[in-house]
Amino acid sequence: MNLIDTLQQRGFVEKTTNDNEIKGCLDKGAVTGYIGFDPTASSLHVGNLVQIMTLSQMQRHGHRPIALVGGGTGLVGDPSGKTEMRQMLSEEDIQRNRLSLEKQIGRFVQLDSEKGLLLDNSQWLKPLNYISFLREVGRHFSVNRMLSFESYKIRLEKGLSFLEFNYQLLQAYDFLVLFKEHGYVGLVDFDDSFQ
Repeated sequence: MNLIDTLQQRGFVEKTTNDNEIKGCLDKGAVTGYIGFDPTASSLHVGNLVQIMTLSQMQRHGHRPIALVGGGTGLVGDPSGKTEMRQMLSEEDIQRNRLSLEKQIGRFVQLDSEKGLLLDNSQWLKPLNYISFLREVGRHFSVNRMLSFESYKIRLEKGLSFLEFNYQLLQAYDFLVLFKEHGYVGLVDFDDSFQ
């Protein structure tokens, strides 16, 4: 049984596209995939269990998981699933939470750089030059398409800050950096904020 079969059997998969291509890719050998966790609290919650178990199953099937703790995106705040803007945390609070999450994730996933990685996106997001970022990355995004996502539609009714609107671009940049530094990286995402 490959990774997708196991995840489907355990009820972790609601829908997929390109099933044969996914299974073919997984059958060829080890792949790298990531899941992001924003350190907006000092502890993971029960909703994170599916993501952590997905990373664990990846590793058990010989693939390389990356747990991406969003020290950078946590400073912005993910608008998905929220009816109002998240409370802004200090950089110190974000870093304290990040360290706590790293310990918790490490209980379930071996994060030894070879079999699995734990990365912090503040390493590449904080040094970004905003103008260069907009020119290189932002130009590839359609505002109309971004606004079509359910997470943004809901927030537009109550108010979506420009800060939160940028979250999707930062998440896409994470993917680009991970692709460049770690080769093929599959994204496992549990909402519609990044397609």
